[in-house]
Amino acid sequence: MEVILLENIGNLGDLGDKVDVKAGYGRNFLIPQGKAVPATRFNVAEFEARRAELEAAAAAALAEAQKRADALNALEPIVIGANAGEEGKLFGSVGTRDIAEAITAAGCEVDKSEVRLPEGALRDLGEYEVFIQVHGDVTAAVTVAVVPE
Repeated sequence: MEVILLENIGNLGDLGDKVDVKAGYGRNFLIPQGKAVPATRFNVAEFEARRAELEAAAAAALAEAQKRADALNALEPIVIGANAGEEGKLFGSVGTRDIAEAITAAGCEVDKSEVRLPEGALRDLGEYEVFIQVHGDVTAAVTVAVVPE
């Protein structure tokens, strides 16, 4: 199935690219999410007419994401209290939801789906570098300190 991408999609293409995808991926994910349209003659002509508008919207979204990333990078280390044993092991873990709530409380709105934990949930006391995927192309790094309560 050939589709025209309406936004940048990692490992697939950029705005305006005409790509060939599996029918189920296009029909069940890309098209309902508004990330692509089928590559019919009518849609190709309509997309070319709206290309400048879509590129301007994508550039504005990227600029806004960069501004959010700069604000996140400027944050002081986020401190999260957790119950821990004598050796520094947590009773439970600190996950994406806990980190997102702590960053939001510090003054920068972050959704839990934007938090990236490359090694999984935090299970020990200490300082960790957590990545926030603000936009497909923009990532911010925030220091999170897990301390005993």
